[in-house]
Amino acid sequence: MTKEAPGGDRTIDVLIADDDPVVRFGLTMMLGGAADLRVVAEATDGAEAIELARRHAPDVVLMDIRMPGIDGITATETLLARGDALKVVVLTTFDSDAHVLRALRAGAAGFLLEDTPPEELVVAIRQAAEGRPVLSPEVTRRLIDRVAGAGPGRDARAEAARKRLDSLAPRERTVAIDVGAGRSNAEIAARHNLGLATVKTHVSAILTKLDLDNRVHIALLVHDADLDPQA
Repeated sequence: MTKEAPGGDRTIDVLIADDDPVVRFGLTMMLGGAADLRVVAEATDGAEAIELARRHAPDVVLMDIRMPGIDGITATETLLARGDALKVVVLTTFDSDAHVLRALRAGAAGFLLEDTPPEELVVAIRQAAEGRPVLSPEVTRRLIDRVAGAGPGRDARAEAARKRLDSLAPRERTVAIDVGAGRSNAEIAARHNLGLATVKTHVSAILTKLDLDNRVHIALLVHDADLDPQA
């Protein structure tokens, strides 16, 4: 939950977790230019991030993946498993971050590239604090391509995912597959001659029926089902 700042303005408290002091400094400087954001703590590893999150109760944690000791993914799982109201946004370079999938399945609000421009970073933090996923369609495609490949238990996971998708109405299932392709609501609307409001209604129904948190998890489920999102 965002806090009341002096003067009645709403502020979003942010915890930065990164083992690189230069990165922490840069992120702090970026966020310092936004009146509604406040960096309340900086952590150098996952263990410290967990402790500082307990102490400061931030609204959003910017979590690097590669840190000594407890890494960012494990810290994310720990924070979200204990039911904290905070949102975790994972920072990644995309080069070998297969573990990002673990963070998303644990309930992370999304992830950003570490070179995200300052203005986009600020917007993303605001979105995460409001409970909206921090993933553009293009970034979703790249994530799925990187981390949704075959692995242990893949066949069983695919069968379970297909059964869940089969519980949807035909149009909802089609929209879910389009979400799996990383298409935006506007692209889905144009593709099927639907109104934008209708697509939003379908997405909301999918989230409710499948008990999912956001469209990122819809995309992951579609790829777990081993469906062709380009069809």
